[in-house]
Amino acid sequence: MAEVPSFEELFNNCLRSAVHLEMRDCYMKSDPSYIAWERGEREEIRDLDPASRPWLDLMRRSTDRGIEVRRARIVSEPVSDYIRFEHYLTAPNVAAGEKVRWLPRRRATDLALPGNDFWLFDGELLVINHFDGEGEVAPVDDTEVVTDLGTVKLCAAAFEAVWERAIPHEEYQLT
Repeated sequence: MAEVPSFEELFNNCLRSAVHLEMRDCYMKSDPSYIAWERGEREEIRDLDPASRPWLDLMRRSTDRGIEVRRARIVSEPVSDYIRFEHYLTAPNVAAGEKVRWLPRRRATDLALPGNDFWLFDGELLVINHFDGEGEVAPVDDTEVVTDLGTVKLCAAAFEAVWERAIPHEEYQLT
């Protein structure tokens, strides 16, 4: 298996676009920010402060140089607490230049979707994310790079189908 470049490297080498499809209702509930949010500590969460989130700086630098960054999330409704947390933290991502949309799972029934979340860079380089049943990063082979044209095309088509139906972050109301 090829070594997986860091996200910093992936975005620095990106020329046109980066798209991300998320299909789980829960990710890394062990995240200290999620745990704090779950306890009701909303204003204290450091992830709301762009200065303390390197991801937001990376997004700003990438979008400032013309990279289109789109993220689509397929979610069950009523949404899980974790999705409420993600929604709560998404405004800074949008402010940094990411375009984010939400697709209720019931509206995705007739879409052909891959089995895993992924990032697709410039429509050519696919980075697959693997998680365990609890939404934590899988302990073995947690991320892989795929360049197989058939797999890349499948994932690109799936993302575009989701994106077309999904609701922009600014309009999506949690249920």
